[in-house]
Amino acid sequence: MSFIKSRKHTVSTGVRRMSLAGTTTATLLTSLALAQSAVAADASPVAQMTDARTLPGIKVQATRGADYRADKVESPKFTQPLLDTPQTITVISKDLITDQGATTLTEALRNSPGVGTFYAGENGATSTGDSVYMRGFDASSSIFVDGVRDLGSISRDVFNIEQIEVEKGPAGTDNGRTSAGGAINMVSKQPFLANAVSGSVSYGDANRKRVTADWNQAIGEHAGFRLNVLGQDGGVSGRDGVEDNRWGIAPSLAFGLGTPTRVYLNLLHVKQNNVPDGGVATIGLPGYSSPDPDLRPWLDNAPRVDPENFYGTDADHDHVKADMATLRIEHDFANGATLHNTTRWGRTHQDYLLTSFMYSAANLVTPDPADPSSWTVARSNPTFKDNTNTILTNQTNLTATFHTGAVEHALSTGIELTREKLSTTGIAVLDGSAWTPANIYHPTPHATGLAWGRNDADSNGKTTTEAAYAFDTLKFGEQWLLTGGLRLDHYKTEFTSRVPCGGRRGPDCGALAEGTAVPGVNATVSDNLLNWKLGVVYKPAANGSIYADYAVSAQPPGGAQLQLSSSANSADNPAFDPQKARTAELGTKWDLLGENLLVSAAVYRTEVSNDIAQGDDGLYYQTAKKRVSGVELTAVGKLSERWSVSTGFTTMDTTVLKGAVVSQDGSDDLAYTPKYAFTAWTTYQLPFGLSLAGGARYAGQLKRGTDGAVGTPNYTKSYTVFDAMASYAINKHFNLQLNVYNLFDKTYVSAINKSGYRYTPGTPRSAMLTANFRF
Repeated sequence: MSFIKSRKHTVSTGVRRMSLAGTTTATLLTSLALAQSAVAADASPVAQMTDARTLPGIKVQATRGADYRADKVESPKFTQPLLDTPQTITVISKDLITDQGATTLTEALRNSPGVGTFYAGENGATSTGDSVYMRGFDASSSIFVDGVRDLGSISRDVFNIEQIEVEKGPAGTDNGRTSAGGAINMVSKQPFLANAVSGSVSYGDANRKRVTADWNQAIGEHAGFRLNVLGQDGGVSGRDGVEDNRWGIAPSLAFGLGTPTRVYLNLLHVKQNNVPDGGVATIGLPGYSSPDPDLRPWLDNAPRVDPENFYGTDADHDHVKADMATLRIEHDFANGATLHNTTRWGRTHQDYLLTSFMYSAANLVTPDPADPSSWTVARSNPTFKDNTNTILTNQTNLTATFHTGAVEHALSTGIELTREKLSTTGIAVLDGSAWTPANIYHPTPHATGLAWGRNDADSNGKTTTEAAYAFDTLKFGEQWLLTGGLRLDHYKTEFTSRVPCGGRRGPDCGALAEGTAVPGVNATVSDNLLNWKLGVVYKPAANGSIYADYAVSAQPPGGAQLQLSSSANSADNPAFDPQKARTAELGTKWDLLGENLLVSAAVYRTEVSNDIAQGDDGLYYQTAKKRVSGVELTAVGKLSERWSVSTGFTTMDTTVLKGAVVSQDGSDDLAYTPKYAFTAWTTYQLPFGLSLAGGARYAGQLKRGTDGAVGTPNYTKSYTVFDAMASYAINKHFNLQLNVYNLFDKTYVSAINKSGYRYTPGTPRSAMLTANFRF
């Protein structure tokens, strides 16, 4: 018997697997499953693929409890199941998202250790949306939906998501330009051949209300329609003034299900009307001291501000409209090859005002130093955004399995043509106006005085990319696999801008009035990116693998946000070459407990070169290097028929190998990266319809970035947070679910900004009650 085996389950169906090993499985179901296996063994490759495509319509469930395990990722670029893929990849399933009551991508990513929104932005510019750090680097621009890049600094809801795939390490071979830390792919729900309706109604702290519905309808023998809708309104637990309101609709059609040719049409429209969170003053946190030496006797011992404080105004807003249209065509050839073609158009517009603050010596006013209730801070940093991101892409992929002599090949090759655009409209404060200051300990959003409007500043960026790639896995006998991939991207980025002169960062105004829009960057940069990866897998047993992998990827100037910069210390300056990342990984994976539990362990090292560093002459050169190395352990699946688990632990040892330090404490560590991180969630289903679940999240100390701020904390403390869930099935159609977050009401800092003036408080103890229905 060959050791190279894998379970043949469709990942993106949302249907829980059938277990054939348990003795409690009914005799009829066992007979049906065995018969299906016998037919599949004799069927042609096309028939096997066609059968797999119809699996979503089979609503038979022979197991109990949640199913957190996934066998493979959705992308056809990965030719093998997770067990035999030489890379750390975390798949966050729909069941896990549902059990935890996660509603956004950021919340769901807590299930991948060391991945999170640890960075709260620059001094006046607060990071918003899914500002994700992964393995020491910002991965916010490496987020994909069904393999297509998703642009914009927005918060993404998971109401139409089947699973989330977290690919760690350079992913340039798979996706083109990406972060050195990895990439995130969100897999959309698709129609299937059955009639089903499900949904939820939720209510929680901060008057948070949420409704979702998922309706699937079979249309004849080979077509289906699916509709997912979302409505949410309310505040954010533990934060005064902040709001998270959105609604969305996602209709989809599928034709040819169960046939060799399938067509999927997906539409998505999401509208958000939020009040953004500018964070809380770090006064009173460990490490704080007064920016004014004369006030240190009072300010250094000042009480900590209330973490619920909101320092914004009634005018603050974050209006987002996201639209997406996707056409996917798949065809199975008689020889077992499959052709995939995806066309996507997407557009995201964000209109944003966030009033931020810096309590520097100039902005902090203390009429009576001995009376903290009299202290105020200037609301001096209003941040405006009026950005539109659009993308148009066509991706063609061909997968095939064939032999050359005794060697079996699993080939995946394709081309991608993409055009991405960014358009920004300048908005500025008028006539030197300013908001009324905020009281440090008792702020009110009812501020007045600021006037703003459009100015002549703007920017337009466009990146066109033509890419070709090929992946192949060679199987040598029963125990050895060699997998490799090569991708060539030709990109061209064009960027023009007009910027306000004067201020801290604007060009010299000369005879013009400060704030006048003047020409900024007018540049074009084009180049080729060659990314590749190579891995070898040894299988000592059918259910295990030991592997080594090496990958190379690059991020060109303007690769993150389609913006070029004239700044001498910016990696987006077109004068610089692409930054390069190289990762080596050695690991092992094992399928245990009858293919129900996948455990993995890996050691890795990532080095980033061509980073920007200042030389002794005061000029900037691409001579800096950074490194992240560590260990990652995961276990996902079932310990028994009723007991499910998802857990992971990672270490991240970060170092600036060459160049200036980037952490405020003067160490050579990278900022916003915990040295240790742990996540765990487990669910047990009792015999009488009650499910109990609990989890823990640990994040180590976070060091902030370096700048000229005085008296602010250099780091935040580590923390551990516990969550719990109880669910009771009233009948087969309804269940009630109660999620309690931060069970022991731990006070902690979840993110800190670069200057240390502001931080994002962790969510206090809160609860969400949900009624789930399914027909």
